[in-house]
Amino acid sequence: MTQRCEEMLHPVMPVSPQAGGACRGTADCAAALADALAGRGQVTVVAECYPGVDQQEVLDLLRPLGFDTVVHADDCALDPTQLDAALARDLTGDRVFGIMTVRQLADFYLPERLAAARARVAAGQRVLVYGVGATLVCGGDVLVYADITRWELQLRFRRGADNWRTAQHGLPKLSKYKRGYFAEWRWGDKVKKRCLPHLDFYLDTTRQGDPALLPGDAYRAALAALARRPLRMAPYYDPGVWGGDWMQRTFALPDNGSNYAWSFDGVPEENSLLLGFGEVVVETPAINLVFAQPRALLGERVHARFGTEFPIRFDMLDTIHGQNLSLQVHPLTEYIQDTFNMRYTQDESYYILDTEGEAGAVWLGVKPGVDPGEMAAALRAAQAGGEPFDAAKYCNCFPVQKHDHVLIPAGTVHGSGAGTMVLEISATPYIFTFKLWDWGRVDLDGKPRPIHIDHGLANIQWDRDTAFCQQHLLHQDKTVADGPAGSVVRTGLAEREFLDTFRLTTATALDIPRDGSVHMLNLVEGDEARITSPSGAFAPFTVRYAQTFILPEAAGPYRLESPAGRTVRAVLARVRG
Repeated sequence: MTQRCEEMLHPVMPVSPQAGGACRGTADCAAALADALAGRGQVTVVAECYPGVDQQEVLDLLRPLGFDTVVHADDCALDPTQLDAALARDLTGDRVFGIMTVRQLADFYLPERLAAARARVAAGQRVLVYGVGATLVCGGDVLVYADITRWELQLRFRRGADNWRTAQHGLPKLSKYKRGYFAEWRWGDKVKKRCLPHLDFYLDTTRQGDPALLPGDAYRAALAALARRPLRMAPYYDPGVWGGDWMQRTFALPDNGSNYAWSFDGVPEENSLLLGFGEVVVETPAINLVFAQPRALLGERVHARFGTEFPIRFDMLDTIHGQNLSLQVHPLTEYIQDTFNMRYTQDESYYILDTEGEAGAVWLGVKPGVDPGEMAAALRAAQAGGEPFDAAKYCNCFPVQKHDHVLIPAGTVHGSGAGTMVLEISATPYIFTFKLWDWGRVDLDGKPRPIHIDHGLANIQWDRDTAFCQQHLLHQDKTVADGPAGSVVRTGLAEREFLDTFRLTTATALDIPRDGSVHMLNLVEGDEARITSPSGAFAPFTVRYAQTFILPEAAGPYRLESPAGRTVRAVLARVRG
C-alpha cells in the first residue's frame, strides 16, 4: 500500500540513469555553480525568478559565490502600493474572477531604475542580478532560472505567503490565487518562455530549503525526450466540503483529517513533472513542457490552434459518501471572451468511474417549461437567506452508472450528485465556474463559498431541458471499431465542443492510430495496462487503474495492452480535427 501511494503521489519519469550534472541540496547546488564559474574573473550571473519563488533562498544559495555587486531586480519595479493600484482594474473587486491581463512584466518597471541598475552592473567585476525581472536588467553571462510549481505556490498562499511585490498582506487565499492566475503567472510565463531556449541552469525551488539544480542543456534534452513518449504528471489531492472517500481508499492516500474531494492528475498548468536523473529528482511545472516542445507534444494542427496552451484537462470529483457539488454553469464562448479576455471556454463532460450502490446521480439541464425569471428569483431568495433553492423543481437529476459519459457543453446547468465518482474531462479555462446554488453550505474554512448568480443567469441555455439532455447529452455511445483485438467506442462529441472522447477496450492488444492531436487518457478499468510502440519508438510504459497519462503526438501510433489477459478500458480525449 505504501508503494502504491508513493507511486500515485510521486510518479518519477526517468530521464537518465546517471545524474548528468543534476544535484539537490543547497550545498551541492552551490558547489556545482562554483565549478561553472571557476576561472572566470569578470562575470555577470543573472538569476531570473518566477513570481512566488523564495528569493531569499536563491540569494543565500548564490551570494557565497563571491560577488562584489549584487542587484535586486525587484527594486526596479513599481513600489508595492503603486503596483497594487496598477493591477486593480484587471483584478476587479470580485472574489474569484479578474480579467486576463495583456500586459508584460516590463510594463511595471521604471526606466530610470533599470538604467541605474545597468550602470551598477557595468561598473562591477563579479555581478549577481537576481529576482523577478532580472533579465530585464541585463542578459548577463550565466543565466540561472529559478522556478516553482503552481501547486506549491497555492500551498504557500494557504500558509500565509503574499503575492509578489504587494502592500496587501493577509489577503484570503482566493484573492492571492486570483492575482496569480490573472496577472503574475501570465507575466512570469512570458518571461519563462524567453528564458527556456538559452538558460544555463534550471533551479527547482519547489521544495522549500531543498533546491535542485540542472544544467540547461540537460533540462531541454529531458523535455524533448518526454515530448516523444508516454508520460504522467505528479497529481495532487485536495479536500472539499462536498468530498468523499473513494480516492483515499482506492489510491491508499494518507489520512488528511477530512476527505479528498479533488484530484488534479491531468492539468499541465497546475501539475508538475518529476524528472529522474539517477537518484536525483528535479520537479518542474508540466506547463514548461508545453512551452518548450509545443509541436511535438500537441501536434501541428493543435499547436496551430492553441499555441503554447494545453487544451485538455482531466481531474476527478469524489462524492462517494459525500455531498452534491454546487449547481453550476460555465460561460459561453462570447461571454468568456468579452468579460474575462479568455479565448475559449470550459466545455466539459463527466465520465462515471464508480457509484455508491447501483447508481449515482448527475444534475443536468432544466425541467421543461421552467420560467427563467421564477428560477432566478428563487436562486436570489435562497442566497439571501430565504427558503432553500428547490433544485429538483427546476433542474433534472439523472441516475448514472459506471462507464456512463455525460456531455456538458458550456451554458448547461450541471453538477455531480452525491455518491458519484467522476472523471471530469474538459477544456482548460478551469477557473470559470459560476455557482448558482451551493446547498446552503459554508466552505471548510467556515466562510461562504463564492456564488455568481448574475454571471450564471447570463449564460444558462434554457432550451437544454430534459428532452434535450436525453437526446444530445446522455448515452451518446457509438461503436467505431469492434474486432478480435478489442473495441473503440466514441463516448462524446457535443456539437459545440472541440474535444472528442473514446472508450478503448481490450483483453489483448489494441492498436491506436494517431490523428494529429495529443492524447490524454485514463485507465478506467483494470488493475494495470501497458502502452507500447509498434515501431519501438519508446519503451513500454505501465499505467494503473484511474491514472491519467499523456501520449504526445510525436510519440506516434501506440498500443493499449492487457499484460494479464484481462479486460482493460481506457478513456481517451483528443482535439478533433
